Amino acid sequence: MNKNLIYIIGFFILVPFILKAQQANVNLDYNPQKDTEGLIPFSAPVNSPEVHDDQTVTFRLRAPNAKTVVLPPGAIHTANALGNQPIPFTKGDDGVWTLTIGPLKTDMYAYHFHIDGVQVPDPGNTYAAFTAMPPYSQLVVHGSEPAYYDAKNVPHGNVTRHVYRSDVTNGERELYVYTPPCYDASKAYPVLYLVGGSGELPSNWVYDGRVNFIKDNLLAEGKVVPMIIAIPNNQVIHRNNPRHAELTFDVFERELREHVIPLVDKSYSTIQTPKGRAISGLSMGGRHSMFIGFRSLDLFANFGILSAGDENPETTLKHFLTDPKVNEKVDYLFVGQGTMEATSFFNRRCKALGDALTNHNIKHEYYVGGHGGHDWGTWRHLLYYRFLPNLWREN
Repeated sequence: MNKNLIYIIGFFILVPFILKAQQANVNLDYNPQKDTEGLIPFSAPVNSPEVHDDQTVTFRLRAPNAKTVVLPPGAIHTANALGNQPIPFTKGDDGVWTLTIGPLKTDMYAYHFHIDGVQVPDPGNTYAAFTAMPPYSQLVVHGSEPAYYDAKNVPHGNVTRHVYRSDVTNGERELYVYTPPCYDASKAYPVLYLVGGSGELPSNWVYDGRVNFIKDNLLAEGKVVPMIIAIPNNQVIHRNNPRHAELTFDVFERELREHVIPLVDKSYSTIQTPKGRAISGLSMGGRHSMFIGFRSLDLFANFGILSAGDENPETTLKHFLTDPKVNEKVDYLFVGQGTMEATSFFNRRCKALGDALTNHNIKHEYYVGGHGGHDWGTWRHLLYYRFLPNLWREN
């Protein structure tokens, strides 16, 4: 047999084993919801979502007895100017509801379906988020190559899950720690303490925020300094507790001082001074970073306030704003939010904080960017494009 013919036959035999996508979960694909094999995701009733190369997306749902199925407003709507109304599906004769939208911007989006008014994650999507809220599905709209938050062929750091006993919350708790690929225990590294929002768990900064891949990629691009990133659980009071705002800051500060920072300093080679520590968070975590961090200058000299602030900082942050030596104590202070947050409640808090810092001549960076709203599209963007590259870098 002709040798070239053998190669051709071998290629087509191997192709089904090479083309891994459409939620195959074999590799950390940048295009996991592109249908390359013509297969339905394992244990799913239909193929949903299917992301096409023109960046249109088809959602499917097998629900023959449903009366209405819609895609409710959310991150997809906000980033792609789809309005604030639910988008209806169309029911086929086979009982499968279908919706195609787009093209959408390259990004990762959290979404739900509403089936006869009931909020549910997409039952055909294996990419589901585990959070401190009811679960949702993840839509990954790919471009022509891996994005800044994707796993690329670069050196990768490690993410370690620590489980420890807390005397503050009287129970077992978790903490995730990223160490860079160049980690060397004989050297001391700065530590970023990174926290989530009202509905987030530490793992969300890894699976939704992709902070480890973002950091790996930035290191490979030579845009950041090596650092450890510790991601504690800042859920310390039931979020619906009527006294949450009153209690959460004191309790989480105790957790940081008594357990989180001592555990990290004991387990890793760290710079154990304020200049070697940063605290940052999104939304509720941004307020934790602000209210705890600004009164804990014995612990932190670097801050990242993401989609957060306060509408009356002249009162709530007076001790910080009026400290005559604050610019000597703070090395880097970043306040940022998404472009689509600019007319929201969150903007009022964020802008008020930025204005107060300016009025008191406190050195800081204020930034609005990306195409997202109050969602992970914004927080990934803020980390990659502004906060991490400027953290512990010489001005």
